[in-house]
Amino acid sequence: MVNKVFFLAVLIGVPLSVAGSLMHWSPVLLFIIYCLTIIALASYMGRATESLAVVAGPQIGGLLNATFGNAVELIISIFALREGLVEVVLASLTGSVLGNLLLVAGLSFFVGGLKYKRQEFNVYDARHNSGLLMFAVIVAFVIPEVFSQGMPEGKTLTLSIGISIILILLYLSALLFRLVTHRGVYQHKSDVAEEHEEAEWGKGKALAILAVATLAVAYVSENLVHTFEVVAEQFGWSELFIGVIIVAIVGNAAEHASAIVMAYKNKMNIAVEIAVGSTLQIALFVAPVLVLVSLLFPTTMPLVFTWPELISMVSAVLLMIIISNDGDTNWFEGATLLAAYVIMGIGFYLL
Repeated sequence: MVNKVFFLAVLIGVPLSVAGSLMHWSPVLLFIIYCLTIIALASYMGRATESLAVVAGPQIGGLLNATFGNAVELIISIFALREGLVEVVLASLTGSVLGNLLLVAGLSFFVGGLKYKRQEFNVYDARHNSGLLMFAVIVAFVIPEVFSQGMPEGKTLTLSIGISIILILLYLSALLFRLVTHRGVYQHKSDVAEEHEEAEWGKGKALAILAVATLAVAYVSENLVHTFEVVAEQFGWSELFIGVIIVAIVGNAAEHASAIVMAYKNKMNIAVEIAVGSTLQIALFVAPVLVLVSLLFPTTMPLVFTWPELISMVSAVLLMIIISNDGDTNWFEGATLLAAYVIMGIGFYLL
């Protein structure tokens, strides 16, 4: 039933998106159409990566899901940078970190916990990711803000470029560690259990759907960016709120859906890998890539967040580390993460 709804949304949403942009419909109406269409397309990306996850295993599957899920946000952010909306892009990166660690993980733990009293996942992966989260968010994001206080704008950008290159190299090293040099070394008993399952789609069909959906998302995302200013003015939303909440939720719709489904099926290794792995990819790869891409546009983007954004991200990281480091979870821990997300969402709305 849910799949039919998403199919109809894609079937209707994509033509409406094309027609609306050509006929210059109301920006608010187009904003709604674009968001719903991207979410529907993201569901197909999620199903395709889930099929590939069955073939490739939980770690690679979670990585694929996070990568194609973040591809949506990366595309939106590049078009936003081209329009000079640097604050929206930085806010959307903040929203992705908060959304993945608090909303996606929270909903996954909560929904899975309602069905199972206790759910386990790979504690070694959780502890490995904890160190990377601490580095990526607390070190790499806070340091530029601290040092930028006494720096000219040009030197702040130079610092951001240097940090971005280091982050990308560290991310590639983390992939090498997890998928090549230490693959299978820290295996959890549930890793083996998740290997025996039939994929919904074959490898060829899944890759084809991923390619087509990504192209469609790129087109719709470019048009979505043009509606931000009008929608913000009409609803009284700040650019910060649009980035942290709206863009982040729409851009990460694929991870949201996939992680919750995986948790409901008690495949917590994949669910946690999607939520935490996506956060690491945002912090270690997407954010630095956007800093480097911004050099191609008139308005550059230093890796400097506001203090509310930084404090929110640091709080989310610390809370997730404390909850996940024991390797198991329940519905109450999910509710705790969700409560933190709602509190921060209210704060960003009122700013």
